[in-house]
Amino acid sequence: MESKKTAGKKQILNISRKYAALKGLVLNPDSKIVDVVITGLFNNQEKYKIRYCPCFRVLYDKEKDRICPCRQSKEELEKQGYCHCMLFFTKEKADYSKE
Repeated sequence: MESKKTAGKKQILNISRKYAALKGLVLNPDSKIVDVVITGLFNNQEKYKIRYCPCFRVLYDKEKDRICPCRQSKEELEKQGYCHCMLFFTKEKADYSKE
């Protein structure tokens, strides 16, 4: 039987994949980074009941907190080709990072 953590991580991974596809993005080609970020999102979901970005401290401020996928990621993706957590990549940047 699948553990709660494994099932929760799979659910967040599926949500992230669907979001990426919807926005024309991909997940980081480095599966280890994806696993670290997804684990952090799961842990925050369990602790706070919200998928706070694991790369930032939770401030309990709707304007400052980053909830994945965060609104700040749009600008980060446009500027550098990936979001701060390195979960979402543009297809171009993902192809470049594989070389």
